[in-house]
Amino acid sequence: MNTVVNISGVSKTYGTIKALDDVSLTVHEGEMFGLIGPDGAGKSTLYRLLATLLAPDSGHLEVLGLDIVKEYRQLRKLIGYMPERFSLYPDLSISENLNFFASLFGVSVKQNYDLIAPIFSQLAKFPDRPAGKLSGGMKQKLALSCALIHRPPILLLDEPTTGVDAVSRSEFWDMLATLRKFGITILVSTSYMDEATRCDRIAMIDHGKILRTDTPEGLVAGLDENLYNAVSSDMFRLLAGLRKLPQVIDCYTFGATLHVVGSEDFRATDIKRKLEAQGISDVDIYPAKGVIEDLFIKLTRNDQQ
Repeated sequence: MNTVVNISGVSKTYGTIKALDDVSLTVHEGEMFGLIGPDGAGKSTLYRLLATLLAPDSGHLEVLGLDIVKEYRQLRKLIGYMPERFSLYPDLSISENLNFFASLFGVSVKQNYDLIAPIFSQLAKFPDRPAGKLSGGMKQKLALSCALIHRPPILLLDEPTTGVDAVSRSEFWDMLATLRKFGITILVSTSYMDEATRCDRIAMIDHGKILRTDTPEGLVAGLDENLYNAVSSDMFRLLAGLRKLPQVIDCYTFGATLHVVGSEDFRATDIKRKLEAQGISDVDIYPAKGVIEDLFIKLTRNDQQ
């Protein structure tokens, strides 16, 4: 399996803030690779490095076998990059933006239209509309079309679904699945943990450090052990009560329930009895299925200890 991205010991600092701290990663050809983490974790800094817009303070980055510092001119012709913020020209129309980006890479829209056709089809209905007048989901589709118009072998997507509705988010990931049929390697960053399951492999990042890298299934393997749901009519009081108990390693809000990480001697019946002694009587505790968000909470907690 060919390696198309090789990141080794990369660090980047802004003043006193260490945005990336000794990051090492590899991405394989044709892979859908996810970089998952909260805002401020270092995702955008890493993508700007890969897009040759920044240079690392230390370490080495290669994309498609090219050094991002020494060979940035060649590399920029081979990368499709969609930054977090909408970066197209708002006063230009849809068709003008697309033609402009095609001309930058010396291609015509017609030449590579087969690649963007499934994405651009909705936009083609109103080609003269200014890009700045589009909805969030439509801006997203136009930006992706412009990033792909030169048919790059690798696509960098920095939090592409931020600020768009749930339907547009789902449509976007369906479009990425379609792009994989063309053999494009896709790196996508996101702060939405639920999107991680759409990737082949995931790197979890926080405070500039890679916490773990694996498949979605590999990441959550073993999380179900000693993980429970807890509900009550007074969830705030239940949260406070559980956190007082020595058998509770961690307890946090998870949707409409609480997720409770128990120690080896955690027993639901004993816990309910202890909570009743605190005046919390209508408690239900039952096994929970671990997901990536649970792992992220666990890893960040361990990293801070």
